[in-house]
Amino acid sequence: MAITLNGSTGITTPTYGGSVSAEYITPVTGFKNRIINGAMVIDQRNAGASITPSNGQYTLDRFLIGVSQASKLTTQQSSIAANGFTNSLNITSSTAYSILSGDLFYISQPIEGFNCADLNWGTANASTVTLSFWVRSSLTGTFGGALSNGTFNRSYPFTYTISSANTWEQKSIIIAGDTTGTWATNNTLGIQVIFGLGVGSTYSGTAGAWAGAGYVSATGATSVVGTAGATFYITGVQLEKGDTATSFDYRPYGTELALCQRYAATTRVGFVGVAPSTNVSMGGLFSLPVTMRATPTFTQLASISASNFATTAPFVNEATTNAFRAYKNTITGSTAQALWTSDLLAVAEL
Repeated sequence: MAITLNGSTGITTPTYGGSVSAEYITPVTGFKNRIINGAMVIDQRNAGASITPSNGQYTLDRFLIGVSQASKLTTQQSSIAANGFTNSLNITSSTAYSILSGDLFYISQPIEGFNCADLNWGTANASTVTLSFWVRSSLTGTFGGALSNGTFNRSYPFTYTISSANTWEQKSIIIAGDTTGTWATNNTLGIQVIFGLGVGSTYSGTAGAWAGAGYVSATGATSVVGTAGATFYITGVQLEKGDTATSFDYRPYGTELALCQRYAATTRVGFVGVAPSTNVSMGGLFSLPVTMRATPTFTQLASISASNFATTAPFVNEATTNAFRAYKNTITGSTAQALWTSDLLAVAEL
């Protein structure tokens, strides 16, 4: 469009004689995915190392492993991933194990009640949700999983089919919200999303319906631990409101890490000074990287540097969801400069 400069009237523009139309634009909203670390990029505890998990142990951040029998599988963050992703969670069966009725092997993410309160589960206004994910396995057939509440007395078993071995396939499951039962809406466990890896009849139920029981998978689902060396990879896990699987909710790495740190966070503590005697205490007040879900517990990680300090873990007290006090009780040796640093893992999991 041309602009005319007129000496007497200043700048004039021509009149547009056409019409203007508007289209409805779907608003972009963040944090549609209730799953944290669904792209499997955060692994604070193991830093990519393979582990043989015990029951209830966390592998990649926010994903725990349930095992009723020890040493039947290993887990590890993997660079084998579906298109558009860089990582996955890998499960490898260690032996061919025949599932007993009371056995259960599974991957699970517990979702905090605050993060799913708007779904209104347990009321007449319960919202439908869609669970989507990418999966790859050396096995084919019907696989199972479930959604359950925090008290594990309401659950919805589901199935999905893996058609081709060692091939990434995207799956989508629509689940009508539960209109009954108790579903937490605070900082306790709201919804648990579970993927079965081998589940006995006691914890398997009919797929596609809510049940007043704690099921982990669907009846007749394939057992990953039933085949020695079987592999199972999963990534791009998303649980969202509505009856349509939309594109994966990619969040900045720093944002995803902070979301994980609400439940588990590594933090470094250190003391340095000159010991006035051979038996003194040194300590300080340390901040946590984010506000945690609850007051955390602490364990010492392997990274330790000590001079005139014992290498044992520091004493931690006065912990809150934001900070904690840590100190060492004694310094060994003669009066001298003392140094001690270590990484601690603060845990406030559901």
